[in-house]
Amino acid sequence: MRILRHYRNPPAEAKGAVVALGNFDGVHRGHQALIAEAGRIAHETQRPLAALVFEPYPREFFRPGDAPFRLTPFRAKARLLSELGVEFLIVLGFDAEMAGKLAQDFVIDVLVRALEASHVVVGEDFRFGKGRGGDVTLLGYMGEMEGFGVTVFGAVAEGGEKISSSKVRAALKERRPEEAARLLGHWWSIEAHVASGDRRGRSLGFPTANIAIEPNKLVPALGAYAGRAIAEEGRFVAALSVGYRPTFGGTQLRVEAFLLDFEGDLYQRKLELRFVKWLHPDRTFPSPEDLVQQLRRDVVDTRRIVRP
Repeated sequence: MRILRHYRNPPAEAKGAVVALGNFDGVHRGHQALIAEAGRIAHETQRPLAALVFEPYPREFFRPGDAPFRLTPFRAKARLLSELGVEFLIVLGFDAEMAGKLAQDFVIDVLVRALEASHVVVGEDFRFGKGRGGDVTLLGYMGEMEGFGVTVFGAVAEGGEKISSSKVRAALKERRPEEAARLLGHWWSIEAHVASGDRRGRSLGFPTANIAIEPNKLVPALGAYAGRAIAEEGRFVAALSVGYRPTFGGTQLRVEAFLLDFEGDLYQRKLELRFVKWLHPDRTFPSPEDLVQQLRRDVVDTRRIVRP
């Protein structure tokens, strides 16, 4: 997949693409179905398949003080879209100029003149342009006027409820990573390079890999989790922790992973942590010895819950 960091002067092979348009945060099952429909149209019309996203998200631009909420930072999103068959990922910088662009101008400048889109696929609640003034009705009308097709894709529902990024966020905040995974169609994860720590876990007999949560990435419910770790060396069952290490007076949010059945040094190595089941809250223990006993129970529970 090729990533285009602007919409102006795209390569000739990207012009005329079928364009899936949205933020696709999480690339959940609803997004996957929309991309599949765009892919079907691209295959039938022998056109390339493209996805168009905004960076930063409009919400981040307009409400920079909001708590971090992203389910998938850009790198992870790009990988997931590539796995779905997207050939071109077009990234539109969302700035004051883009925020002030009228919906009609967005269609003409981006979709028609620059990309020469042959077909556009959007979700039924998609809004765009200055003040969110454009909707699927306007997009369909302009498609007829400018000669490109428009498909409005209905939300994927289960049990009468629509699958949405907001529901995934709620599940993670409410200690239900299994529900988040069901909605996503894949395990929610955090990935980054392993940073140096204070080696306190090693002194307790549980050497952990420490990674930072990327800026604007959602912070799930604090506590201990059963999960998996994906490293260059392979896949490992892992006992995970998200919290402040209150037993030792910690004030900095940490994400730590104790990889079961692994020996080695992961410092500065890339690690992906997948959250499978929440075990208990982040809490203060009376002594380090009490913490060690809990860590041992966490390892037993993790080994029982997560299969290699």
